[in-house]
Amino acid sequence: MITPVILSGGSGTRLWPLSRKLYPKQFISLVNETTLFQDTILRLPEGISEPLIICNEEHRFLAAEQLRQIDKKPKGIILESEGRNTAPAIALAALHELNNNHDSILFVLSADHIIKDINSFHQSIEIANELAEEDKLVTFGIFPNKPETAYGYIEVSNTNPSNDYFNIKSFTEKPNQKNAKKYLDSGNYLWNSGMFMFKASVYLNELEKFEPEILSACKKSCTTENIDSDFIRIDNDAFHQCPNESIDYAVMEHTNNGVVVPLDANWSDVGSWSSLWDVKTKDNNDNVSEGDVVLENVKNTFTYSSNRLVSVIGVSNLVIVDTQDALLVTDKQQIHNIKKIVKRLQNDKRSEVKSHRKVFRPWGYYDSVDSGEDFQVKRIVVNSGAKLSLQKHKYRAEHWVVVKGVALVTCGDKIFELVENQSTYIPQGSLHRLENHQDIPLEIIEIQTGSYLGEDDIIRLKDDYSRN
Repeated sequence: MITPVILSGGSGTRLWPLSRKLYPKQFISLVNETTLFQDTILRLPEGISEPLIICNEEHRFLAAEQLRQIDKKPKGIILESEGRNTAPAIALAALHELNNNHDSILFVLSADHIIKDINSFHQSIEIANELAEEDKLVTFGIFPNKPETAYGYIEVSNTNPSNDYFNIKSFTEKPNQKNAKKYLDSGNYLWNSGMFMFKASVYLNELEKFEPEILSACKKSCTTENIDSDFIRIDNDAFHQCPNESIDYAVMEHTNNGVVVPLDANWSDVGSWSSLWDVKTKDNNDNVSEGDVVLENVKNTFTYSSNRLVSVIGVSNLVIVDTQDALLVTDKQQIHNIKKIVKRLQNDKRSEVKSHRKVFRPWGYYDSVDSGEDFQVKRIVVNSGAKLSLQKHKYRAEHWVVVKGVALVTCGDKIFELVENQSTYIPQGSLHRLENHQDIPLEIIEIQTGSYLGEDDIIRLKDDYSRN
């Protein structure tokens, strides 16, 4: 039985400001109405196991909610408190399967790829499955159509397209333009897709040969698995001791059992604004525009607006991305420097690198409408049947005004309902909770006042979502 293993821990910094640490690109609808994460699961062939998700602790509710939206139940969601790269993540999946007496064939996928030719994709899976049954470690390679510098490359013995698979000669990291062209012209290189297939036991045996420290740390982290609904929690202290290594470096470069199955399925990893521009429908001037956008005498430009009118005049070869709290304008040839901007924002502890103005929570979301010295205004939406934690704050008081629905409010020793246009005051230090028992979303305006208004000023006493 094939078990899909969906790696969804990436941060997608090259797609900032749309992709943020708490809401990365795999959970965003970039191409379809569904997200990249959802697309990854929906294009899987029938007759295989439910997916096993490897996810950052901070994204667990995003993953769970997006699975619920497409009516897919996971085999489990393994939580990493800290990403240690792909080799340890896959080891966690393999150990989980073997610990449950399943020597499954693991089909390892990134949650942020685009694959348009589903039939070809499924055909390649069938070929890879047969090879994995023979104890091969399979990676999937993409026939290059340009000298791309954003992808790693796999050198193979012979790239005759009639072959079902090729032997691996070497792995090469992202090359410069000169080497990328050389690889393309040689005909002996494929793009490294970052997708793999092998038996759980075979992978762990090879990992023990070449990186025993990784396997040892992962085994220790799995000895105290804690099942919390669909969430699988590991020993974080043990996992933090694990070497940070990719599967390519840890196993695939060293094994004698590695092979490449070519994948000709219109694949992209949408790792940058340029690659997203490549897969989008363009106008007669090679422009891509999304949202409320007006163009005049513009060529070869990507323009995105999340919430307001953006007018662009007389430019070319730009990327313009306008979100509620950040604007990016860059020449296409300079998009590689977005990571430098993100690094500067991190160093300055800017919130724009971590989250959007709209922040999703397991109970719904809030939108930070306005803020100033000693005050902050939020629009809070609580899903039907959901409730916030029973909590209190050291430094702030709150005013709640109901604008839609019916709120069940706990404040101190009082429990009462508020309907539309009614309000209440939550004094600083008071124990309180907000609940929605209705069939429609609850919407309130929250005005916070106090000397400190950070999200870490929350002391939770009871929480349905097992948060600290």
